[in-house]
Amino acid sequence: MEPILISSGIAAFFLLCFIVMFAKFYRKIEQGHALIINTLRAEPEVTFTGRMVYPIIHKAELMEISVKTIDIDRSGNEGLICRDNIRADIKVKFFVRVNKTADDVLKVAQAIGCERASNQDTLEELFSAKFSEALKTVGKAMDFVDLYQARDRFRDEIIAQIGNDLSGYVLDDAAIDFLEQTPLSKLDANNILDAQGIKKITELTAVEHVRTNELRRNEEMQIKKKNVETQEALLELERQAADAQARQSREVATVKAREEAETLKIQSEEKTKSELARLQAEQAVSVQQENVLREKEVAENNRKRAVAIEEEKVIRARELEVVDREKEVTLQKIEKDKAVEVQKKAIADVIRERIVVERTVAEQEEAIKELRVVAEADRTKQSTVIMAEGQAEEKLIIEVKAAEAQERKARHKATEETTLAEARLKVAEKESEAKKREAEGLEALTAAPGLAAAKVTMVNADAVEKQGMAEVHVRAAGAEAMLKEGQAEAQVIELRSQAEAVGVRAKMEAEASGKEKLGLAEVQVRLADADAVVKAGQADAATIEARFQAEAKGLREKFEAMSAMSGQTRAHEEFRMQLEKAHVETVKGIDAQTAIAREQAEVLGAAMANAKIDIVGGQGDYFDRFVGALAVGKGIDGVVNKSKTLQVAFKDQLAGERDVVPDLQSLLGALGGSSSEIQNLSVAGLLSKVMRDGTEAQKSALRTLMNGLDKG
Repeated sequence: MEPILISSGIAAFFLLCFIVMFAKFYRKIEQGHALIINTLRAEPEVTFTGRMVYPIIHKAELMEISVKTIDIDRSGNEGLICRDNIRADIKVKFFVRVNKTADDVLKVAQAIGCERASNQDTLEELFSAKFSEALKTVGKAMDFVDLYQARDRFRDEIIAQIGNDLSGYVLDDAAIDFLEQTPLSKLDANNILDAQGIKKITELTAVEHVRTNELRRNEEMQIKKKNVETQEALLELERQAADAQARQSREVATVKAREEAETLKIQSEEKTKSELARLQAEQAVSVQQENVLREKEVAENNRKRAVAIEEEKVIRARELEVVDREKEVTLQKIEKDKAVEVQKKAIADVIRERIVVERTVAEQEEAIKELRVVAEADRTKQSTVIMAEGQAEEKLIIEVKAAEAQERKARHKATEETTLAEARLKVAEKESEAKKREAEGLEALTAAPGLAAAKVTMVNADAVEKQGMAEVHVRAAGAEAMLKEGQAEAQVIELRSQAEAVGVRAKMEAEASGKEKLGLAEVQVRLADADAVVKAGQADAATIEARFQAEAKGLREKFEAMSAMSGQTRAHEEFRMQLEKAHVETVKGIDAQTAIAREQAEVLGAAMANAKIDIVGGQGDYFDRFVGALAVGKGIDGVVNKSKTLQVAFKDQLAGERDVVPDLQSLLGALGGSSSEIQNLSVAGLLSKVMRDGTEAQKSALRTLMNGLDKG
C-alpha cells in the first residue's frame, strides 16, 4: 500500500510542477503583434498566437505589426508639379503595416530590428523618400484638373507606382487628405516650371476674369434695366393710385350719401324693431308669469295626486292582504277537492279500462265475422271478373287480328300505288329525256340557217324559261295547297270517324238500354261491336295522324339537324340544295327551250319556204361591218327613242316635215373647214363656230333648233 501512495504522490508532484511551469513560461500574443523566438535552431520561430518560452535556451522578442500611417505633405515651392506645370499643395496619408507572414516578419526583424520596426520615425525615414518619389512621378503624369476629377485613378496609380516590394512591409491604402493649387505668391518666377505654371494660370484666370467681369457687367446692366422698369412701373402705379384715389373720393362721397340714407332707413327700422322687442319682452314677461302660475297649480295638483296615490297604495295593500288570505283558503279547498277528484279519477280509470277491454273483445269478434263475409265476396267477385276478362280478351284478340288484316291490306294497297306512281314517274322522266334529246337535235338543225335565228331562239328561250319558272312556282304553290287540302281532308275524315264512332256508340248504348231486359250477353255483344267500330275509326285516324306526324317529325328533325350544323356544313348543304334547284330549273329551261325551238323551227321552215335569200361572199370582215352597221343603227334608234331632248330637237325631222340631211349639210357648211377639223370639234365648239362664222340662214336654223329645245 505504501509504494502506491508514494508513486501517486510523486506523480501528483510532477503534474503540479508541469502546470506551474506551463503557467509561468507560456506567453500569449495580443492581436497586432508577432512573437519571434530564438531557439537552438538555425532560424528563429515566429508565432502570432503564443508559445512556451523557456529561460536561458530561448530568447523572445515582440514586434508590433499593426497598421501605421505615413503623412507626405508637399506645399509651397515644394508643391507637387503636374503635367501642365501647375504646382499643387497636397497631403497624402499612406497606411503601412508589416505583412502577417513568418518570412516577412523575420525579414523586417533582421533588417531593422523588432523595436525599430514599429517606430513611426523609422517608418518615415524608410518610406518618405520612396512615397514622395511615387507621388511626384504620378503627379507629373496628370494635369492639375485631373487630380481633382480622377482622385481614385490618382490614388490607384500611386499605389501601383510604389508596388509591393517594401522589404516585408505592405501598403494597404492611400488617402488624399488635402489637394489645392499652390498660391501664385509662393511660386518662383525664375523657375522655368513655375514660370510656365504662372503663365497657364494667368491665361486661365484672365479668361475667367473677363468672363466674370462680363457677367458682373451684365448683372449690373440687368439690375439697372430692372430698376428703370421698376421705376416706370412705380410711376405707373402712382398714376393708377392717384386715379384710384380720385375715384375712391368720388365713390366715398357717393357711399357716404348712400350710407346716410341707409342710416336713416336703418334707424327707423331699428326703432321699429326696438318697439317690437319691447312689446315682445312685455309679452314674454306676461307669458312667464302665466307659466309660473300654471306651474304652481300643476305642482299643487301633483302633490294632491301623490297623496291620493299613496292613500290608494295603502288601501290596495290592505285589500291585497285580504285577497291573499282568501286565496290561501281557496287553494287549500282546491287541494282538498283535487285529492278527492284524483281518487275518483283512479276509480273511473279502472272502470274505463275494463270497458275498453270488453269493447276490444267485441270489436275483434265483429272483425272476424266481417273478414269472413268480405273474403267470401272477394272470391265471388274475382271469379266473375276472371270470366269477364276472358270473354273481353277473346273479343279483343278477334278485333286486333281483324284490324291487323285491314292494316296489312291497306299497306299492300299503298305499296302497290307507290310502285305504280314510281313507274309512271320513271316513264315520264324517260319521255322527258327523250324529248330533251330530240329538242337538242332539232335545235342543232334549226340553228344552221343563221346566227340571227339562233339569237332570236335564245331570247325566246329565256322568256320561256322565265315562264317555266313561273309555272314551277305555281305548281309548287299548288302542291303545297294540295298538301294542306290533304291534311284538312285527313282531319275531316278523323273527325267524321270519331263522330260516327260516337254516334254508333250512342245508338248501341240506346239500343242496349232498350234491350237491357233481353239479357246482359246481348248488351255486351253490341257494346263490343260499337267499340270495334270506334277502334276502326280511331285506327284510320291514327294512321292518317301517324303519317302526318311522321312527316312533321321528319321536318322537325331536318330543321334540328340543320340548326345543329356548323357554319361550313350549313353552307355546304345550302349550296347542295341550290345546285339541285338550279339543276331542276336548268332541266325545265331545257325542256322549254326544246319546245320553243321545235315551234320556231316549224315557223322558220314555213317562213323560209318562200323567202328570198341573197348569198354574198368575202372574208369575215364583211360580217363584222354588217354587224357594226346594224349596231350603229340600233344605237341611234335607242338614243333617239330614250332621249326626250333629241325627240324635241328633231321633232320636225322625225315627223317627216323636214329632211335632216340638208339641215346637217347647211349647219356643217358654215364651218368651212376640213373633215379632220370638224371631227376634232366638240359640241360647244361646233355651236360657237356656227354662231360666229355661219350665214344668217344657218344662224336662224340654229336659233330655231335651240328654241325648240327650250320649248321642250
